[in-house]
Amino acid sequence: MGPLDGMRVIEFVGMGPGPFCGMLLADLGADVVRIERPHDARFHAAESTVLARGQRSVALDLKSVEGVATALDLVAAAEVVIDPYRPGVLERLGLGPQECSAVNPQIVFGRITGWGQEGPYANRAGHDINYIALSGALSVIGRAGQPPVPPANLLGDFGGGSMLLAVGVLSAVLHARSSGQGQTVDAAMVDGSALLTAMIHEMRAAEDWGARGTNAVDTGAPFYDVYETADGGWVSIGALEPHFYSELIHVLGLSDDTTMVRAHSERTLWPAMRAAFARIFLTRTRAEWDAAFAGRDACFAPVWDVSEVAEVPHLMARGTFIHERGITQPAPAPRFSVTVPATPGPPPQPGADTESVIREWAVSSQPSATRPQRSER
Repeated sequence: MGPLDGMRVIEFVGMGPGPFCGMLLADLGADVVRIERPHDARFHAAESTVLARGQRSVALDLKSVEGVATALDLVAAAEVVIDPYRPGVLERLGLGPQECSAVNPQIVFGRITGWGQEGPYANRAGHDINYIALSGALSVIGRAGQPPVPPANLLGDFGGGSMLLAVGVLSAVLHARSSGQGQTVDAAMVDGSALLTAMIHEMRAAEDWGARGTNAVDTGAPFYDVYETADGGWVSIGALEPHFYSELIHVLGLSDDTTMVRAHSERTLWPAMRAAFARIFLTRTRAEWDAAFAGRDACFAPVWDVSEVAEVPHLMARGTFIHERGITQPAPAPRFSVTVPATPGPPPQPGADTESVIREWAVSSQPSATRPQRSER
């Protein structure tokens, strides 16, 4: 029983960020119902194996009067709606915030888009790379003198998008439960990725942040970077503080090198430091360096490939990854001491739960004017 047990969420099925937010809420115990188009296997094939885990699926034709009526009945019995579409799509179907709040004044209408609900870019097409480009987040990722490096689609879609939406809807649910008043949550990836740069703006104000790739945490410092090993693997070091740096150079056999001892605080010596680190890390394999740094506070970790992470001893000890239905996937997070979420159930087949959801959520054949009492599950 997770901490969100009893919360009812409707997710209009889209791609990526919306389903990821639905997965987060379902992992924590919410009853997440995906509304999908009848016989539409496109999203199911692309997303459902992981992002739809532990959820249920209702198939509705939202271009029909009956389908919209049933969707509004589901809204009347829910606390949250997730809208993953461009501005105006659900309004044109008669399922926008105004229509949903008419049948359920407490509904939290969570909208996730790249550009937001208003502004010059609101109706433009875009993807993660575009949103983080506009927010400035992309500009700080990369090495000095080289182009910015897109961090896959993790920063805009999921870090600045889905996570922001999850925080937003849960905050609005707390308000709705105490006040009886629902609201619309506008979670824009351009806003969320901008929010993630807060510390960089703080450092800029203190004149402690320079051009891309020249700063302490963006590969500018040799002691905060990745290095290749003898077997073609990689290791990471993040020895920002002097005491961690001392441990680092001790393991690397450089403690007696006065130049390397001074180099941590002298930028002019960083090129020499980088060359020394690169040369030394190439003398052993990734596993050998992992063993050499065992028990040392040097801010070291091997770089594991996503195909390897399920076998990493620390992650195995924590159960960070699970293997369900033939797929290795991240376990629900964060951890709770009391309301421990169950292992996620399988993803639903599209439309497989239409009858059971309608029955359990006490949905009538006509749109309800008021929110019905919930039936016990």
